[in-house]
Amino acid sequence: MDTAFAKNRYHGAPRAADFTIDQAWETYSADEHDRWDRLFRRQREVTKGRACAAALKAMGTLELSPSGIPHMGRLSDRLEMLTGWRLVPVAELVADEIFFEHLANRRFPAGAFIRPEAEFDYLQEPDIFHDIFGHVPLLANRVFADFMEAYGKGGQRAMRLGQLHNLARLYWYTVEFGLIQEADGLRIYGAGILSSPQETVFALDDASPNRIGFDLKRLMRTKYIIDNFQQTYFVIDSFEALLEACYQDFGNVYAEVKGQPDLDAGDVVAGDRVITRGNLAWFPPEGRKG
Repeated sequence: MDTAFAKNRYHGAPRAADFTIDQAWETYSADEHDRWDRLFRRQREVTKGRACAAALKAMGTLELSPSGIPHMGRLSDRLEMLTGWRLVPVAELVADEIFFEHLANRRFPAGAFIRPEAEFDYLQEPDIFHDIFGHVPLLANRVFADFMEAYGKGGQRAMRLGQLHNLARLYWYTVEFGLIQEADGLRIYGAGILSSPQETVFALDDASPNRIGFDLKRLMRTKYIIDNFQQTYFVIDSFEALLEACYQDFGNVYAEVKGQPDLDAGDVVAGDRVITRGNLAWFPPEGRKG
């Protein structure tokens, strides 16, 4: 959402009122296309056996591959045929109200720039690799696509009610850092994990983090950290269950959580459905609060 980062290749590019820009696909350099290819090949390997089935299937359906940076218009044509979603290129993170307006109308704002070589392994601001490799495959899943639209509409209401911080936690712990229980075990669907080789392994294999069954009200009370791996991952049983949990009047949910204290990122509390209780060994004691 709305945060300032270092300038990228689109800084100063003309933009519409909704923050969208021309991707200008033909202006990517050979080095930038090669960088996409290397990021894609690496992450495709590390996500084998770790990414959720829906994401892996969609990679093929959408023809995502290490063959240069995707053209968002052509990719949108394929995606729109499946779920009605399109990608709209932006230069940077957009203002909250614009972000929600896009989602509510089945448009996903995707960063058009690709990270510099010096930040190949980690980038704080979401770039085109994070947004397309991480987010786009799940937008091809009809149920998850419906959830994202509902989230956009819910965001518009949360802003009016002054509860955006609670709703932002839902996005963080699902869309960005969510796990799902599949027949063969826990798998990843969150884009923040799927686009990170280190966190892809950490989220499933490390003994440090808690892995707790999804609970909407509990999640909305849980703070998060943005500069490290997650201390807690919330696990959904299915995309259908996630959508059902969020097809309700959040006004009542907000009223209930508003009167309860926030929880730190690594807390385990009574009533949690603990799948794995982490030892938090990765995190120094002074860094265990979110």
